Amino acid sequence: MELTPDSTILWQAGPLVLNATILYTWLVMALLVLASWAVTRNLSAGANPSRWQTVLETVVVFVTDQIRDITGRDPRPFLPFVGTLFLFISISNLLAPVPIYEAPTGSLSTTAALAICVFFAVPIYGVTQQGLVTYLKHYVRPSPIMLPFQVIGELSRTVALAVRLFGNVMSGSMIAAILLSIVPLFLPVVLQVLELVIGQIQAYIFAVLATVYIASAMRSPEEQRKSARNR
Repeated sequence: MELTPDSTILWQAGPLVLNATILYTWLVMALLVLASWAVTRNLSAGANPSRWQTVLETVVVFVTDQIRDITGRDPRPFLPFVGTLFLFISISNLLAPVPIYEAPTGSLSTTAALAICVFFAVPIYGVTQQGLVTYLKHYVRPSPIMLPFQVIGELSRTVALAVRLFGNVMSGSMIAAILLSIVPLFLPVVLQVLELVIGQIQAYIFAVLATVYIASAMRSPEEQRKSARNR
């Protein structure tokens, strides 16, 4: 049993390797791009939008409302990044029942790449909101001795993001495959439905945590002190 799509090598020429993780990551990205183009090329502002436009608007409204509830800010600056993370993970996990498909989120390399995107997005949003000097000051607040601990905290939550998503997706696939080989009838079908639900929950959790980290980096010192007093 293959634990990760990284181990499925489809083509190799010297140091160049095409494995299932890379292939299905490209396919998911292509599917998202094509679907976005197909839905948005004929947008309607009338009372009878197309079915797919309604689906898209529902997803956008859902993500926008969640960002606004979490951050208490205008969700528009967050929407492209957080929405893309959510859709990529969601669609990657949603395609799991397709024959021969292997979810790229079942690879630690994919989840690590997503977590690294969040790692760099946090200071980018923070610097954009507060300025470089003000943002960097939070690493040495309330004392310069906190600098290494702040850095370790940034790195550890990035690792936690990657490992949490990878572990949940991989373990779900493994359990489904084991039960399918033992009891190849009703139980694996139920478990596969449960796996799809868990996959969507993981996409939601990853997007929420990314939003929380970014929103935290954008809080000014005054907002942080006010929040501390309220607690």
